[in-house]
This record gives sequence, structure tokens and C-alpha cells, in this order.
Amino acid sequence: MASASTNLLADEILARCDVLARFSEKPDRLTRTFLAAPMKQVHEVLGAWMRDAGLTVRLDAIGNLIGHYPAKHASAPVFLIGSHLDTVPDAGKYDGILGVLLGVATIQRLAGERLPFAVDVLAFSEEEGVRYRASYLGSSAVCGCFDRELLKRVDADGISMATALRDFGLDPDRIHTAAYPRERVLGYLEAHIEQGPVLEEKHLALGVVEAIVGQSRLWLEFEGKAGHAGTQPMELRRDALAAAAEFVVAVEHSAQHTAGLRATVGAISALPGAVNVVPGLARLSLDVRHADDAVRERAIETLLAEANRIGMKRGIAVRVERAEQLGSVSTDVRLTNILASAAQSVGQTPLRMVSGAGHDAAIMARLTPMTMLFVRSPGGISHHPDESVLRDDVAAALDGMVAFLHRLAGEMT
Repeated sequence: MASASTNLLADEILARCDVLARFSEKPDRLTRTFLAAPMKQVHEVLGAWMRDAGLTVRLDAIGNLIGHYPAKHASAPVFLIGSHLDTVPDAGKYDGILGVLLGVATIQRLAGERLPFAVDVLAFSEEEGVRYRASYLGSSAVCGCFDRELLKRVDADGISMATALRDFGLDPDRIHTAAYPRERVLGYLEAHIEQGPVLEEKHLALGVVEAIVGQSRLWLEFEGKAGHAGTQPMELRRDALAAAAEFVVAVEHSAQHTAGLRATVGAISALPGAVNVVPGLARLSLDVRHADDAVRERAIETLLAEANRIGMKRGIAVRVERAEQLGSVSTDVRLTNILASAAQSVGQTPLRMVSGAGHDAAIMARLTPMTMLFVRSPGGISHHPDESVLRDDVAAALDGMVAFLHRLAGEMT
């Protein structure tokens, strides 16, 4: 059972999640995308909390807010703890934010104690891929693998990423300076809500992640021919939305009949978008995930072949844009074992599990050994306003993270 002081900190973390949830692009729901205006408010408030915890605060060239906690010696390596500040549209309060605030609270718990390594708490500016249809912008810059071609992308309002950076007071030509030297970094830990029902079903508070599934994101366009809804005979129509709908059903069927596969069409639009016009163009997203990259890639090829078959049958042109592709990533065995042992030392029985969601940790693995701690998601709900966590689970995660740092420090002395 967590101590009274840990429970108080857990209450503070939850209260802080409530505060940050107020900073949104929408008045009636939480939506906060990459470098949108509310992010400045988040930085101001979160930066103050970081400083109160004993961290020195800076903003890097991609908009990551970073709090630094020094080591015993200036030449010591740095250990990274982080998660993201952006959200999906109509989001919950804890996805990403909880991990950042747990990192800050972990430094609060150290209460000035110096370790044989420094600790940086990273609040990534972007992970969800909403504004520019590109994910992990913050962590990719930290890892030195940011794709500068992305700076040309425009959002729904026609604002390029380069312009968004400048409007935020940042210099896109300095993104390379956000990269950490590999030789300085000891490792990376990300705490995150599970976003699924497994821990709740097992009646467990915490999970230790052993792997993150690979995922692919694609966009498909079905182009037919618009026409009058009242005068165009059914047999002569080239209805782009009807073709897209047939494909959506095929996606669901494929995932239902392939063990472990997750395939989702989460966004779809049709043009010209009038009630009395046969749609001439339909555009949709495709998200495909599996722990085995070969299975995922075969599923994509099968689905794209099905899209082309549907198009040929209906006289519809099909175009495909492969937006993102990330292979499955294993967590570092040593760090994961330390994390599991740390959780056990504070009275928890962490479940070793695979993450079906993507996380910044998958990108951070390109820079340094990484591990992840999951916190139970009541009801398995995430990416939804009903997303929640339990105070005792947050306290357990905090105790586990402090114990993790102490065990890591013990291995270095």
C-alpha cells in the first residue's frame, strides 16, 4: 500500500491532469494538437510545476518542454522519462499527460537526492499525428531522425508545419539541435495508461511492456464520378463512397479472421458532400497493427488488392498514400527486468504484456534502451472523454518509478 505522502502526490497528479485538460482548442471537448495555441498555456503551467519540483526548464526547437534534474556530477549520463502533451480530438485527460506528470512527481519524490545520473523529464510536443498526419514529431527530433520533408506539410487550414513552428516562436532550421547525443543517454522510461482492458481483467494495477506492435497508416482515395441523386440510374453510377464502404467492410472482415490483427478505418470523407449528389470522391484512413511485422505487411497487401478489385468492379480509380510505417519494437530486457523488479518491491504484481498502441517509446528505442510502465485503464477506455485512472494505481506507478531509479542507481555504484 502506498504511503500517505505518495497518495497525496497521486491526488496532485490527478488534479494537475484536470488543470491541463482545460487548455483545449475546443470549448466543449479536449482537443490539443501540435503547437496549437493552447500548448503555450500548457507549457506555462507545466513549466512552473517542473521548476517547483527542482527541474530547470527549457523548450527545444520542435516544441518539447524539457525539465532537467542534475546528477551528483556534471559529467554523468542522463536518463530520460517522458510522454506527450498533444491529444486526439475529443480526448480523455490522461493519455500522454499522466506519464509526463508522473515523471515530474518522481523528481518531487527524490526531494533533492542526487543520483549517479541526471534525469530529464520530456514533455513531447506531438505524438498523435492529428494536425499534420505525421506522428512522433517530438520524439523523432530528440532521436535525431526527424524528416525535414515534413516541414512542407500543411494542416487543414493550409498552414505549413514550418510556419506553425515559426508562429510558435521556434526555428525549423534548428530542429537538429533537439537531438540528444547517443553517448550521453542512459535509457528511457515511459509511463502510460494501458488504453485497453487487459490489466482490469487481470485485477492488476500495473503492466510492464515487453514489445510495441508494428503499425502502418495509409490513406486511400476512391474516385468515381459525381452525379444527380435523383436522375442518375443506380446501374450507371460510379459511387466513390459506396466503393469505400465496401472496402471498410473488407477491412473489418480481414482483421476478424487474422489472429492478433487490428485494422481500422477511423476517418472518412466524401465529396462534394451534398445530400442530393452521388459522391465522386471518398477519402479514408487505414490503420493496421500486429506484433509480427510480416503478418501486418501481408494484411496490407491483401487489403490493397481488395481495394483495387472493388475499384475495377465499380469503375472507380483507387489511389494509395503510405503515410507512416513503424516496425514492432521490443523493450530493453535489462531495463524491463529492473522495472518489473521495482514494481514488485512496492507490492505490485506487474503483468508482462505487449502494447497494441504506438508510443514515443518505440521511436526512443532508436536512440537508447527503453522500457514502458502501463497503468490500468478502467473499462479499457481511451481516446475518449470517459478515459480514467484510479488514484491508487497512480500512486503504485509513482512508487514503482522511484524504486526503478533507485535500483538503476544501485547498479551504477
